[in-house]
Amino acid sequence: MTDVLRRGRASLAFSFFAQGATFALLVTRIPAIQDRYGVSDGLLPVFLAAVPILAGVGSVTTEQLVKRIRPSVLLRWSQPVVLLALLGVGAGDSMAELAVALGAFGLGVGALDASMNMLGVSLQRTYGRSIMLSFHAAYSLGGIVGASLAWAGAHWHLALWVSYLPVVAVLLPTAFVGSRWYVDGGAPGAEGEGEGAEAGSLVFKLLLPLCLVMTFAYIGDSTVSNWSAKYLKDVLGSSEQVATVPYNVYMVMCLVGRGIGDLGVRRFGAAAVVRLGAVVAAVGFGVVAVAPGAGVGMLGFTLVGLGLCVLVPQTFAAAGRLFPGASDTAIARLNVFNYVGFLIGSPLVGALGDAWSYRGAMLVPMVLVLVTLVYARSFAPQEGRYGDGHERARTADVGRGSNGL
Repeated sequence: MTDVLRRGRASLAFSFFAQGATFALLVTRIPAIQDRYGVSDGLLPVFLAAVPILAGVGSVTTEQLVKRIRPSVLLRWSQPVVLLALLGVGAGDSMAELAVALGAFGLGVGALDASMNMLGVSLQRTYGRSIMLSFHAAYSLGGIVGASLAWAGAHWHLALWVSYLPVVAVLLPTAFVGSRWYVDGGAPGAEGEGEGAEAGSLVFKLLLPLCLVMTFAYIGDSTVSNWSAKYLKDVLGSSEQVATVPYNVYMVMCLVGRGIGDLGVRRFGAAAVVRLGAVVAAVGFGVVAVAPGAGVGMLGFTLVGLGLCVLVPQTFAAAGRLFPGASDTAIARLNVFNYVGFLIGSPLVGALGDAWSYRGAMLVPMVLVLVTLVYARSFAPQEGRYGDGHERARTADVGRGSNGL
């Protein structure tokens, strides 16, 4: 059973890694994609908004599919769809082909994100201790690798499909072979009975605080990913080269924070880690808002990464604790607010920056992240559920691996 758990954890971590690399390869080459297809500045936001909207549709669809199909099966097949869609983005010639590729990418990402986190939460429940942050650390590592490969492709002026093809050729078969060791938490449809049916009727009422935390976290994340470079260059007067540094530093700090975060959860509890993360992230945004120069600004973005990185994994984990019999449903619904935050964050900061000031705009994610403190009690273990008080020993019943299907 121990080997089953270890293989399941390693294969799922690789899936997170692959998705981090894939997403980074897409978003960091948006200017090149725009040039390849001749997408105007006015039309570009439509394409960019379509991806998270369709991802939300994919997540909602996954909620229904997991009643009949194991999450491991959905993950096994959605990951190749996302990887092939990335290749399609790089290899297409017309606007219509770009729309189809991005549509497939969005729908696939929604199913992929939801099913990955479903498996992560169920595996954490089996372990009986916090391991969720380690999966998201693998995602951050993949993002760093993907962004580095994208930089190399841009530096050497490689065609998009030339940059994407080797990555897809390596990740797709490796992830597919690894998928045979995914570990499911139970049989499909099991959460529709007993406690699961009762939890399902209450899921949104109890899930709402976590949905808000997820939204606020992704507003903060999208602020960094979309506006950090512009902020350093236009507001703090850095060079264009220096302006590319904050996002890389942010991703590295996410990796560091998630790499050690599970230890903090085991020692101090999820609620304490979430509170600390929210405060550190808020301080980071505050430092960014008042920074006199680029060096202090980068320090602020460093703090944002270190604090913000714990919120999303712990939000998924908290949903699993709140609804042990309906965790797949809760996670699929919660995952939608990932994309809500992404859709709101970038336009909100941009509009405030244009109408007011970008320094003032940085105070908005700061305040929203601090609101997380109000909902921190939702992250505390509930009586009679796994993780209550001290960590328990892992269970013997690990479910069936997906290779048994």
